[in-house]
Amino acid sequence: MDHKDPLVSWNVFGLNIVFNLSSIMMLVITALIVFVIAIICTRNLKKRPSGKQNFIEWVFDFVRGVIESNMAWSKGGQFHFLAVTLIFFIFVSNMIGLPFQLISGHTLWWKSPTADATVTLTLSTLVILLTHYYGVKMKGPKGYFQNYTKPIFLLPINIFEEFTSTLTLGLRLYGNIFAGELLLGLLAGLVFSFPAWGWLIGIPGLIVWQGFSIFIGTIQAYIFVMLSMVYMSHKVQDSH
Repeated sequence: MDHKDPLVSWNVFGLNIVFNLSSIMMLVITALIVFVIAIICTRNLKKRPSGKQNFIEWVFDFVRGVIESNMAWSKGGQFHFLAVTLIFFIFVSNMIGLPFQLISGHTLWWKSPTADATVTLTLSTLVILLTHYYGVKMKGPKGYFQNYTKPIFLLPINIFEEFTSTLTLGLRLYGNIFAGELLLGLLAGLVFSFPAWGWLIGIPGLIVWQGFSIFIGTIQAYIFVMLSMVYMSHKVQDSH
């Protein structure tokens, strides 16, 4: 299990920026898969949906319900495509590393991109920044910043809450996906390291944990989108 990430460093103006090639590759593959799913499910749309169109419409209806449970549709409707994109992208990211891992030497190339804390924290940071952007856009600078200063003694707590929201949103997703893939790797290693008896524990464990990981990955995609809409509603609504 002592696998290394393919890291490349780039020195820019004296700053050493490190890139994880595995995470970048898996993010691109995930984006392509989501794009292909969207194209397939939205081709030849009909008034009476069937098959793949039923699936995509169900996803849109499900996400709409998530948004409407947190804010009025008149304000939340503009975030519909954002939320659908997030739930598809995170779901595929969570699932893509479950069937197998691709290891070259001691370098791990194929894994779920959400098993990388940098990826999940970047996603959560982007979501939080978007909530601030739309909060200022929809309420105006004065109306938006009044939420932080009324009452004034809550200002430090409100600012601190922004950092904790970013961390919890990203680390929750990372922790669940990373732990799931780590245990799958340990169970697979048990089968190959102890072929005489390891399969007695490893194979049933792999089957059970694979199913459980699919469940966890699905729930985590839902939780990420739900919390994103909760944070968004807090920023764009007049009262919460």
